[in-house]
Amino acid sequence: MTTMMICQLTPIAALPQEGGSIEGFVFPKSWFQGLIRRARGDVAGANESFIGARAEMEKVVREQPNYAQAICILGLIDAGLGRKEDAIREGEQAVGLLPLQKDAINGILSIEYLAVIYAWVGELDRAIQQLAVATKEPGDLSFGQLKLRPVWDPLRGDPRFDKIVASLAPK
Repeated sequence: MTTMMICQLTPIAALPQEGGSIEGFVFPKSWFQGLIRRARGDVAGANESFIGARAEMEKVVREQPNYAQAICILGLIDAGLGRKEDAIREGEQAVGLLPLQKDAINGILSIEYLAVIYAWVGELDRAIQQLAVATKEPGDLSFGQLKLRPVWDPLRGDPRFDKIVASLAPK
């Protein structure tokens, strides 16, 4: 189940205090709160939630400096906070620590999340490149997710994004 699916199906109050897990990625509850607030256009509320999530993930990364999934989540949070350089560095580091050849499931998720990071910080060309990789490999990224998930909003209207979405359309 993807992050946005959890947000759509589960009231935030129903999430456990420790957050939610997507494969090997354990997101703090405040991450989901930030996503919901961001999707609703509540920038200040999203930032408040992401700051809380950042503190939690920063602690995990300090304790486990090579834990790729936590570094990747920290990159997503930093992207949500507009911390472009940190977000890109963390996202790229996570992909380097989780190559597809080492871990096909979490490796493809880290590439997908790197695409989100790039999109959120305005690196649209790089986001499209990563998204193209993520959709060519086996994974759970689907037509519906690209079409509907608010995390992809920065790419909407880009003909390259539209082409990727169309390539995944049900036949």
